[in-house]
Amino acid sequence: MYNLQLLTILEKVLGKSYQLKNGENSFYCPFCHHHKKKMQINLKTQKWHCWVCNKGGHKIGILLRKINAPSHLIKEVLQLLNDYISYETDQKETIHDVSLPQEYKPLYLKSEDPIYKNAIHYLKKRRIGSKEILRYSIGYCESGPYRNRIIIPSYDGDGKLNYFIARDIFPNSRFKYKNPPMSKDTVVFELFINWNEPIVLVEGSFDAIAVRRNVIPLLGKFPSKSLVKKLVTKKVKKVYVALDTDAKKDAAKLVKFLMDNGIEAYLLSMKEKDPSELGFEEFWNRVKQTEQSTFSDIIKGKLYG
Repeated sequence: MYNLQLLTILEKVLGKSYQLKNGENSFYCPFCHHHKKKMQINLKTQKWHCWVCNKGGHKIGILLRKINAPSHLIKEVLQLLNDYISYETDQKETIHDVSLPQEYKPLYLKSEDPIYKNAIHYLKKRRIGSKEILRYSIGYCESGPYRNRIIIPSYDGDGKLNYFIARDIFPNSRFKYKNPPMSKDTVVFELFINWNEPIVLVEGSFDAIAVRRNVIPLLGKFPSKSLVKKLVTKKVKKVYVALDTDAKKDAAKLVKFLMDNGIEAYLLSMKEKDPSELGFEEFWNRVKQTEQSTFSDIIKGKLYG
């Protein structure tokens, strides 16, 4: 009842939404006005975020104020949220006792199950073989909430699970990725990172697996708070930024942030291919050819990204 009332008010302001899983709804963004519904709002936690312009926040009331929604609707929402407080908002944002899905099975254990065979076939198409499967403990689920998905665990510097990626293996899936019940404010694949060596930042987990060496997937276009803190406190000297070609402006912003914090930043030209498409050898050849970014490079990136 609470979700329905809240959704009704939001749709009066933002227009008809598209229902997603985990209590989220997708709306047209009132900030960047993208032609697709790229703003996601979680009706339980109140978190909202646009995947195009990166506008976001943790309170629906603040969102409505930012877009100058009618005052009576803002009051209705605030009253509603005061009366119905989601149990999730009473918990800490980061869930510490995290675990892999109960249905998780490692792919290095051979099986005649059709889902296993489809998972292996999918990974082969992504140029991921037995070595990568073993290194990253890649698994799959043939049942449960992560059914038909490849599971890629991530561990922190102490070897403790801090996240996992769940990617559907079938092309007709409506939801390619299913976020686990844990905070994304973490450092993915930290277990493999040497902070004394140059770091590579990429968008996705498959990009990171292709790059192999000292690489961190952002799971998006912007680093988490935890990653930013690590880069600064660990006094990382050199970072290579290799975001997809559709994120040139975001990459330029990230490079500027790194430069502002005294880090040597290198913005790689991806030339219409992401790291997973380039492959290991071609990617590192491109790294060797990349010169340190300058302020003028950042300006060009913002203007022509």
